[in-house]
Amino acid sequence: MSQNQFPANFIKIFGTAGARVAQCKQLRASGGAWLRLDDTNLLFDPGPGTLVHCWAGDKPLNPGLLDGVILSHRHLDHSNDFNVMVEAMVEGGFKPHGIAAAPSDALNSPEPIFFHYLRPVVDHIYVLEEGTSFQVGQVKVSTPVRHYHPVETYGFLFSGRRVNIAVITDTRYFPQLGEAYKGADLLILNVTFLHTFHSSKAFHLSIDEIGPLIEEINPQLTVLTHFGARILEKNPTLLARDMSRRLNRKIIAAYDGMILNLDDLSAGG
Repeated sequence: MSQNQFPANFIKIFGTAGARVAQCKQLRASGGAWLRLDDTNLLFDPGPGTLVHCWAGDKPLNPGLLDGVILSHRHLDHSNDFNVMVEAMVEGGFKPHGIAAAPSDALNSPEPIFFHYLRPVVDHIYVLEEGTSFQVGQVKVSTPVRHYHPVETYGFLFSGRRVNIAVITDTRYFPQLGEAYKGADLLILNVTFLHTFHSSKAFHLSIDEIGPLIEEINPQLTVLTHFGARILEKNPTLLARDMSRRLNRKIIAAYDGMILNLDDLSAGG
């Protein structure tokens, strides 16, 4: 990965499909996101197609440069390529290095997401819990609060020298959510439903309820992603634009392959 191909600090969002319908029908691409911050390369939530997306296009990303692969929860739209990305990170096991991190039920349940044969080829495996914090290269990774989701789930705080990034992955809204991620410069927010919808299977945020959450966290920039079919029908770009006007805040909708220049944030952009 040439320094000339990407900003010094960036996030590339490989796919923006949210939950099972959008993923299974590939209404948008699925796959995780690559973060390079302060010379540290991390991949989080590698759903279906992540490895293909890394190598695709005229700006490929070499997984052998990764310092870690991190998983918020075991659902397939987030975890499907977890093993293949760890194996790509260590170049088939010939260059053991890096870390893997995931919740306990993704590591130790009767159906573990992380294959045992791969575990010896990483330097360390972190079991994510509420309040977990660890260092990877120059980046501090934290999981401040357990989310409300059918399986054990955590969002992330990535803290660099000049930029703090919050990733709120799948969850139902709960009052402590905003406080847990307050003060981030960049907020990446999974928003799957158009309208608030509660059922035994519906544990995702909606467009209707994220305004107060964004205001409490108060980021420089909010990026919406992980869209369900109804949001895609209404055009997430237009929905984000409308919310940005109403709240007088910088809110945009992610698109497949989006690259965010984090140096713009560290400069106050």
